[in-house]
Amino acid sequence: MTLVINAQNFDETIKSWVTLVDFWAEWCGPCQMMLPILDGFSSAMEGKMKVAKVNVDESPEVAWKFRVMSIPTLIVFKDWVPVETMVWVQQQSKLEEVCSKYL
Repeated sequence: MTLVINAQNFDETIKSWVTLVDFWAEWCGPCQMMLPILDGFSSAMEGKMKVAKVNVDESPEVAWKFRVMSIPTLIVFKDWVPVETMVWVQQQSKLEEVCSKYL
């Protein structure tokens, strides 16, 4: 299940474990392309890591904090530390390859 997070619950969500966070917006075409890929990845990784998304229009301060300049941007966090960043639409196999290094 993909978690929907915002400025209020961001730190609590990523403070432990491995979490992939998708920074996205409703109006973004590539972000819409990423949604089914992210859902599939989230199902495949259930119990192994967290998968979450932040709407940059609703939580711009979170996007700014991590210098998100383009969307979709996906950041892998391990115990609150950003360890990998991917920009643009990524295939599920690429997400699995990148995230598996931190599990």
